[in-house]
Amino acid sequence: MRKTAYLALVVAVFQVIASHGAHAGQLDRLRVDSLGTVLLLVGPVAILATRRFPITSLAATLVATCVFMALGYPYGPVFLSPVILLFKTVAESRRKVAWIASAITAAYFLVYSTWLVDRPAAGAWHVLAIVAVMLLILAAGEVARFRREGRAEHARVAEEESRRQASEERLTMAQELHDVLAHNISLIHVQASTALHLLDDDPSQARPALTTIKAASKEVLGELRSVLNVLRDGAPRSPTAGLDRVGELVERSGMDVSLRQVGSRPLPSQVERAAYRIVQESLTNAARHAPGAKVNVRLEYLPAELVITVDDTGPTTPAVLSEEGSGNGIPGMRERASALGGTLVAGPTGTGFQVEARLPLPEETE
Repeated sequence: MRKTAYLALVVAVFQVIASHGAHAGQLDRLRVDSLGTVLLLVGPVAILATRRFPITSLAATLVATCVFMALGYPYGPVFLSPVILLFKTVAESRRKVAWIASAITAAYFLVYSTWLVDRPAAGAWHVLAIVAVMLLILAAGEVARFRREGRAEHARVAEEESRRQASEERLTMAQELHDVLAHNISLIHVQASTALHLLDDDPSQARPALTTIKAASKEVLGELRSVLNVLRDGAPRSPTAGLDRVGELVERSGMDVSLRQVGSRPLPSQVERAAYRIVQESLTNAARHAPGAKVNVRLEYLPAELVITVDDTGPTTPAVLSEEGSGNGIPGMRERASALGGTLVAGPTGTGFQVEARLPLPEETE
């Protein structure tokens, strides 16, 4: 608003002072008097009001300019206000109004210069110059409008991309929370049920289950704190779960798990995290649905992909959990693999169950 006020003031001063000076070169025109000064000030006032009344301001300025010319006042400075308002009208996407107003004004100039002035030739020359300038201003307004709309579209796309990234981050956090809670709470539940079962018959055998419960509860608290720190501060305060911690995951699973790694190479962080969560969820499913089974975890580092295989031999004791679970484990693992361009297959194999995931890897650079 302050810039608009400064612009209106500059235009007002210029039009009034310059119009008095223009009379010296146009002695056939009338000297600017009080009425002429009022007409010259209509444009600057309209510039002040253009934000609230854009069409009315443009119309008032063009009418005042035409009256100024019809009364015989000097040409020149009076055209500054119409030029500014025509430019603003086009640039602010009121193209139809601006072009119609320009056509009507040009028609008036033609009639005026042909029939209403004493020297038509001079008048015709002036109107041609005015129309040419008007077309240039309209073209400049179109360019400004195009750039303005381009910036607005760029801002809209950037905002949509920001919303999309925020949504993906929330989904990632939800997956992290699901995997952390599902694995550790399921493990705690299984081991607690085992401990309760053994307390009466063989209390000494309940200790390993209680030890596993203690480790799992500590782990879930640590991982929850890590995820919540990401949500709170935007950056983790502890390392993200990766394949370097798979050994810890196997040790606290409370099951007979063998871990084998074939090869080794640095992995992108998103692949590390997805691989860890896939192993974690597979062990959760094995603890839930195949108690007492022997589980094999194999990580094979190939040139173009990481192959993760987790299989079990099937339950050797009745399941200690009556619930079937939420059913989100395998779909969640499949979504993680798919998000990286990989695949995941899960299903029965013999008496047990197998999960195989293939995650693509970038080419190694020396």
